[in-house]
Amino acid sequence: MNTSNNLSESVIFPKGEKITNDYFIGTAWLEMLVSNDSTFNCPIGNVTFEPGARNNWHKHPGGQLLLVTGGKGSYQEEGKPVQVLHEGDVVKIHPDVKHWHGATPDSWFTHIAITTNAQKGDAEWLEPVTDQEYNNLK
Repeated sequence: MNTSNNLSESVIFPKGEKITNDYFIGTAWLEMLVSNDSTFNCPIGNVTFEPGARNNWHKHPGGQLLLVTGGKGSYQEEGKPVQVLHEGDVVKIHPDVKHWHGATPDSWFTHIAITTNAQKGDAEWLEPVTDQEYNNLK
């Protein structure tokens, strides 16, 4: 396990472009590794979060897999306790489960996000994870 706190020393895939949509709090980057096309029907992206960054609550109609490649992160499904994620963890998110994921307050975090059954539709983005919700997870 790579225990480096320096993101540049722990990157496997390119960090990509800064995400500029309204579905993230804090700074995050995305590098699409496999685009969503009819050949593979399985978009795969490398997502990197700065400390404290996270995405909004959301759902995937076809489900999602997260493969943690570095740093320390948080994952939470609605109504369940937060899970702390480390390099090597795999998260299996069932279709239409409301959830969020991102970095812990004190660590960057990177994971491979795999959209499964992409033909079922795009993610449904919901409300932001509030600072109160996020800070209560510590």
